[in-house]
Amino acid sequence: MNRPAVHVMIVDDEVLIREGLRRIVDGFDGAQVVAVCTGSAAVGEVLLHRPDVVLLDVRMPDRDGLSVLADLRALPEPPVVAMLTTFDADEHLSAALRGGAAGFLLKDTAPEQLEYLIQELAAGGSVIAPKVARTVVNGYLRAQSGELTDPPPLGARERALAEELTAREREVLALLAEGLSNTEIAQRLHIGTTTVKDHVSALLGKLGVTNRVQAAVRAHQLRLVR
Repeated sequence: MNRPAVHVMIVDDEVLIREGLRRIVDGFDGAQVVAVCTGSAAVGEVLLHRPDVVLLDVRMPDRDGLSVLADLRALPEPPVVAMLTTFDADEHLSAALRGGAAGFLLKDTAPEQLEYLIQELAAGGSVIAPKVARTVVNGYLRAQSGELTDPPPLGARERALAEELTAREREVLALLAEGLSNTEIAQRLHIGTTTVKDHVSALLGKLGVTNRVQAAVRAHQLRLVR
């Protein structure tokens, strides 16, 4: 039996970007675009169409992406929101993550990769395009305040468990911290995607974190990756 299509909404101020993404996403077997709009119309469209995933432009002239993100996250049943950007060094990325964004995608993401990332977001995962992974992680490491989305403080247990990571887990963690998806990690290491998922689940437990973004930050805190 086919799984239900993920309902996607695209928020961008540029018509060409909106319509281009619509055509790409509508071509996926497991996704359907239910609305496209500018930032000022985003909340109303979400309430009307109830998308599962919103792809939200970071920089828009009518309303910036961060303020739209805050409004969407404040809804009683907020959708999963991933930020769209053309900048791999955008200063708003870490702020968006602390504001509840579940991921960051570059607008030139390959279509076949975008399909996987949308499914990952809909399943509750966190995704970061490899080109912006370093920017997001560095933003976290520079942060002085303890936002809820930061990894829990490092304790003796987390440090001890981190020291017990296997060689394969360290390889997976290093690639995860670069922003690679499970499929890409599997291809790089010549192992199965299911095996990568098992390694990631084990890593989250050993590092004392709840998602991939926090795992990447934790890896840098512990100097487990370059």
